[in-house]
Amino acid sequence: MWASYSDSVSAANETTVTDMNLKCARVICSAAKMIDVWRNIVRFIGATCLLVTVVSAVGCSNTSGSSGPQLVERSHASMGSELRLTAWTADQAGAAAAFEAIFREFDRLEGLLSTWRDGSDIQRLNAAAGKHPVPVGTELREILRTARQVSDWTGGKFDVTFGVMSGIWKFDYQNQDGTIPDHNEVVRRRSFIDYRELEVDERAGTAFLRREGMVANLGGIGKGYAVDHARVMLRERGVRDFMIQFGGDMYAAGRRGDRPWRLGIQDPRGPANRIFAAMDVSDSTFSTSGDYERFFVKDGRRYHHILDPATGEPAVGCRSVTIMTSSATVADGLSTGVFILGPEAGMTLIERLPGVEGVIVGANNEVLVSSGLQGHLMLLASPTDAP
Repeated sequence: MWASYSDSVSAANETTVTDMNLKCARVICSAAKMIDVWRNIVRFIGATCLLVTVVSAVGCSNTSGSSGPQLVERSHASMGSELRLTAWTADQAGAAAAFEAIFREFDRLEGLLSTWRDGSDIQRLNAAAGKHPVPVGTELREILRTARQVSDWTGGKFDVTFGVMSGIWKFDYQNQDGTIPDHNEVVRRRSFIDYRELEVDERAGTAFLRREGMVANLGGIGKGYAVDHARVMLRERGVRDFMIQFGGDMYAAGRRGDRPWRLGIQDPRGPANRIFAAMDVSDSTFSTSGDYERFFVKDGRRYHHILDPATGEPAVGCRSVTIMTSSATVADGLSTGVFILGPEAGMTLIERLPGVEGVIVGANNEVLVSSGLQGHLMLLASPTDAP
């Protein structure tokens, strides 16, 4: 995932993509050949901390008594993840009020979009699969339209009808038992996965799953949609310099005082909070999908929660994918779809889509960087290489 990162990295420890004498539009750099500066930055990281930690300290108190701009931070549990909002502002009370409004909006969205909420739009859609269209709100229709577009781009590798696979694989810590599901049951369930059989009728305001047994799930795109809502709400309330972090989805706007926001990409095989690349950002959204948050290892193989609709099994080929674009909804779905496509096909798609950039860590620890990030992405270390 993306993590907020200290914005005082020494120039001696920064290696931009262009510093590496790359000669192609699409960057493919083997981790073994990346300039390894880890020993240099270990001392730096030990002397600093992630921005989210700094924000918590500053957001809770103002020992200086200054009335100038400060960092304000609040967090809230929603949709099974932590929502963290940060603003650089002289109007701390206004920012805090805006944050509370966003927390209420996220609770409302959770009531509409979560499969485990009784009476939610998505639950009613699933209950009526193969029977009849159901009236659904504007929010769900908007998400499903975007999901259809991402599914088309990825050739169905991203598919919101993957919900039929829910429960057959047990990746969550409280349910992990290391059991590989029965192959015949996987085959049976995956036959119900097909985004093309999910209809959205804008005129009637309805949605319909054509076959009984189909199940839609917004876990791969719903958080991005919520982030898009949050950034609009903050701007409407006069907050201009802010950062939103919600699970693997982030949006950064404006600046942190006289400096840009700096975000880091997590090392998919390293310890928690270790990053291997960083970037200064403003007015951009980011989403990361990785195989390192919900998984188990059995017989030396890692089984993770990002399932390939074609096989019903964990996708192979990538360790993490980070997408940068203007829409958090698109970035959320696209990071999943590219992960399943794999490094080569995934980077080809990224380069083809206007306004989309990406960083991929492949299964062999190779790092692929899209052409638009040349000169901007700072490679801080080789990603840790482990199964």
